[in-house]
Amino acid sequence: MASHIQYGCGLSAPSEWLNFDASPTLRLQRLPIIGRLSAVRQPLFPEAVLYGDIVRGLPVPPESCRAVYCSHVLEHLSLADFRTALVNTRKILGREGIFRLVLPDLRILAQRYAADASDTAAMRFMTDSGLGLPQRNRSANGLLRSWLGNSQHLWMWDYPSLRKELETAGFTGIRAAQLGDSEDPLFSAVEDRSRWEDAIAIQCYA
Repeated sequence: MASHIQYGCGLSAPSEWLNFDASPTLRLQRLPIIGRLSAVRQPLFPEAVLYGDIVRGLPVPPESCRAVYCSHVLEHLSLADFRTALVNTRKILGREGIFRLVLPDLRILAQRYAADASDTAAMRFMTDSGLGLPQRNRSANGLLRSWLGNSQHLWMWDYPSLRKELETAGFTGIRAAQLGDSEDPLFSAVEDRSRWEDAIAIQCYA
């Protein structure tokens, strides 16, 4: 069992990490025949990516991990599921294990919106925040694409609210993180500079 776990990994699957994703697309791609056909329209997940849902609990023994990472994952969860994800993350971390998380910063988006007096400000905010839905496709194909994509943001965060939730879940040593500033060098394999722009990044300990 790897001591470094990444969940919601998408197509990022460095060999130093055990990489999980809960995308329905991943499950579909792993089906014989149907999976190969679905990969024509969707990027193919690397073979190293395993199916795992942090809300239901990853197939990882308790307190077995030295480090856990997730990037642009938690904003796709409802509030209740988000809180469950934090509890489940702490369960798999060993004593003083490191948790680093990155997600969009609602405060930055709100400040940008408030400073923009143009007639496109609201449109831009809804788009950039991932809260807007430009069009609901009610066809069977459209519903399937929506289900497979799972791109909608369900709950957004700023640093103070996220810090409070982490404290409630039992994490300690909570601080704002900068790209590449962890004492564990293996985080460099999973951290992508482009995903840290306009984002909250936090490091904390179990």
